Amino acid sequence: MGPTSPPTKQAEQLRQDGNSYFAKNKLSAAIDAYTEAITLCPNVPIYWTNRALCHRKRYDWVRVEEDCRRAVQLDHSSVKAHYMLGLALLQREQYAEGVKELDKALDLGRGANPKSYIVEEVWQELAKARYLEWEHSATKRSWELQSLKEACQTALKEKHERKFSEMEGFVDDLKDEYSKQLHDLEKVFDKASEADKPTEVPDYLCCKITLDIFRDPVITPSGVTYERSVILDHLKKVGEFDPITRKPLHQHQLVPNLAVKEAVQAFLQKHGWAYKMG
Repeated sequence: MGPTSPPTKQAEQLRQDGNSYFAKNKLSAAIDAYTEAITLCPNVPIYWTNRALCHRKRYDWVRVEEDCRRAVQLDHSSVKAHYMLGLALLQREQYAEGVKELDKALDLGRGANPKSYIVEEVWQELAKARYLEWEHSATKRSWELQSLKEACQTALKEKHERKFSEMEGFVDDLKDEYSKQLHDLEKVFDKASEADKPTEVPDYLCCKITLDIFRDPVITPSGVTYERSVILDHLKKVGEFDPITRKPLHQHQLVPNLAVKEAVQAFLQKHGWAYKMG
């Protein structure tokens, strides 16, 4: 490699200055330093994400989005760029796009370091966004079901009132029929709203150590499935053995459990309330 060119050296010094200002919460000075670095070397993604981080602390989500989009163009694998872009889109209530960016950040983060603080942070934001998305849809569904239920009850009542006036001698039979139809109607609407009612998450979708719903499940040679970050932590701090079977276990033996991961995704898609339990 040849000697570092002066503009690159200067830009790198400006980045370090910006980092120093940011640490002291001098956001304007930090933004100025990163902006100068970008002017000198516009193709370095970290300058853009560092400036985006300053804008994020100021809740200037428009500028966060602009800087992160540029960073993603320069580096498709930037966890921070996808993460902050996702947050900015969620602030603009572009939930689908925001969740997509957070998903991307989570996948990239897990690939680089499944136990890093940013993976946990991204998961928390993603779970919150998905829960809010579900809550919004569930409220709408509940209102629509209630309106439809009331319309059905009214129609049923009107139908039986007409029958009562036409068949005066069979009032008791008609009352029984009316009560049964009302009961059946109630059961139909209870069934329709079942998916939106929080219950228990099935055991096979939960980590045996944390008891939380899986995020990134891995399976051991013994056939036991664990949350990746949890089993990695166990192997590092406690010892290289399976905590349930007690058999020897090494990191390279862990394999992603795609079947459980797909089952979790299917469950969460249908039962968005479970995002609050992860």
